[in-house]
Amino acid sequence: MRLLAIDIGGTKFQAALFENNRIVAKETRFTDRAAGPEPMIAELIAIARRWRFERCGVGFGGPVDFARQRVALSTHAGGWTDFPLAERLQSALGVPVVIDNDANAGALGEARFGAGRDHLPMFYMTLSTGIGGGIVLESGELYRGADSWAGELGHIAIRPDGPECLCGARGCFERICCGLWLERDYGKPVRELLGDASFTRRYAADLAAGLKAAVMLLNPARIVIGGGIAKSGDALFVPLRAELRRQVTAWSRARLDVQPAALGDDSVLWGAAILAS
Repeated sequence: MRLLAIDIGGTKFQAALFENNRIVAKETRFTDRAAGPEPMIAELIAIARRWRFERCGVGFGGPVDFARQRVALSTHAGGWTDFPLAERLQSALGVPVVIDNDANAGALGEARFGAGRDHLPMFYMTLSTGIGGGIVLESGELYRGADSWAGELGHIAIRPDGPECLCGARGCFERICCGLWLERDYGKPVRELLGDASFTRRYAADLAAGLKAAVMLLNPARIVIGGGIAKSGDALFVPLRAELRRQVTAWSRARLDVQPAALGDDSVLWGAAILAS
């Protein structure tokens, strides 16, 4: 079966054609957050119409009402509130379409084909323009919660008196640690910031404070981190593992196995293909 997989993120969006569990074509474009959904959808449709496929899956960078197959909102771009993305794509492409948030899609991809294989239950965190989380149970199924909102780790408060987040709360994990705010707060690209060992140690402490919540609540066999910032390698993961061990409650014997996503930039695309299959 040929499947169309789409990844809509705050920095870029991608479309890929899958055949026999491999990517045979892929296109990437930069996201214009100020333009709203319509230009992006038009470009995705134009890309998709060059390919033949039977089904489509989408990972969207924001909360998705899975039961209704609608985007709930985007905290990074306007125009997406209660947006009927699955319906729009299905009408234009003439094939069944399934959407979920990008962290859930990334979690599925890594659990089935990447760093989460044989390490379930798994918690997946996307660490990029924003922060999101996905939970894959020992059965290999996603846990979405009662209302599709499970895994939204980015909006727990790690500094209750911290700066205001785009969601309206203060001190959110996403507000302190995501790429969008790091560049705004420090005036430098994230890659440059993480080249400073003293900054990285402080940043690892903030990351660990957020991930501790996932460890204590879920006790995953493995935490997998995807997204652009996760590509920093040992410069980030070595201090993060040490800091997480320091912060997690002393009596806890929970596994603290933290790994970068094995599928790199394509984790969400692989998960979107699973959604479509």
